[in-house]
Amino acid sequence: MHITIDGHSGFCSGVINAIKTAEEWLQKEGTLYCLGDIVHNSEELQRLVQMGLKVITYDEFRQLHGARVLIRAHGEPPETYRIAKENNIEIIDATCKVVLNLQKTIKQEFEVDGAEAQILIFGKQGHAEVIGLLGQTDGKGLVISSLEDIRRIDLSRPAVLFSQTTQDSEMYRKIVEAITEAYTRQGHPELFTHHDTICHSVSNRARQLEEFARQHDRIIFMSDAKSSNGLYLYEICKKSNPNTHFVTSLEMLPSIPADSSESIGICGATSTPMWLMEKAADLIRQSQPNIHPNQNH
Repeated sequence: MHITIDGHSGFCSGVINAIKTAEEWLQKEGTLYCLGDIVHNSEELQRLVQMGLKVITYDEFRQLHGARVLIRAHGEPPETYRIAKENNIEIIDATCKVVLNLQKTIKQEFEVDGAEAQILIFGKQGHAEVIGLLGQTDGKGLVISSLEDIRRIDLSRPAVLFSQTTQDSEMYRKIVEAITEAYTRQGHPELFTHHDTICHSVSNRARQLEEFARQHDRIIFMSDAKSSNGLYLYEICKKSNPNTHFVTSLEMLPSIPADSSESIGICGATSTPMWLMEKAADLIRQSQPNIHPNQNH
C-alpha cells in the first residue's frame, strides 16, 4: 500500500496567520476570546480550546467588556468594531489580507456609487466573510448565491459584482456571463461591471485536487462537515475519483475498506490541519502490515 498526503492541502495563509496569532497570545496570556470558530475544523478548534481559547457568539460579544477578542481570518463588518470601541474591547485583528483588501474596495465603491449602483456579492448567504463584506455597504448589498438570484437584480440600475474570496472560479464565470447577458437584453451592458476578487491560491486547489485524486486508487478527504470549502473540494475529488471518502474524524478510518495493494491519497480542505492528515496516515499504516515506505510527503 502506498500512502501520499497532498502537499497542497492544509491551511491557507489567512488561516495559518489567524492560528499563529491565537497561539502567540495564548502562550503569552493563557486565555483569549475568539468571535466565532477560528477555523471550521472541530479537531483543530479543540486543540486551541485546550490551550485557553474561548469561542464566543455575537450575543456574548455584545455583553463583553474590557476583554481581548480575536477577529478570525473571515473578517467582520464595521458594526463589530463599533461595539468593541463602546465596550472597551481590545481587538486582535487576524482578518486575512486578501479579505481586508476586498472589504476596503467594496467600501470605497459603495461610498462613491452606493446611492446609484447595486453592490452585488457572489457568495454563500450567511457566511462569516459575506457578512463582513455586506457590512461595508451598510447592509444594502445583494448576495448572489446562484443563477436564480440574478432575477433579484434591478436591471434598470448599474450593478458592480464582487466575489467572496473562497468561491468557485468556474461558477463565478457563469454568474458574470448570465448577468452580462441579462443587461445586454435590456440594451445596457455598460451598466454592469465586475471584479475578480477570488483568492486564486485557494481556488487553484480545485484543479490540483482533480489531478491528485486521479493518481490514487482511493482518496481520504478530511474536512469538518461545517466547512463550505471542504464540501466543495470533496465534490471535486469525488468527480475525479468515485472512490473518495469524506472523513470528519479519525474514528471513521477503520470503517473505510482498503486493500493492501492500493494507492491511498489523503487530502483536505483549507481548514484541515496538516497534523490531522499526518495522523490519519499513521493510523492507516498501523492497520496495514505492508505499507510502502517514504510515500508520505
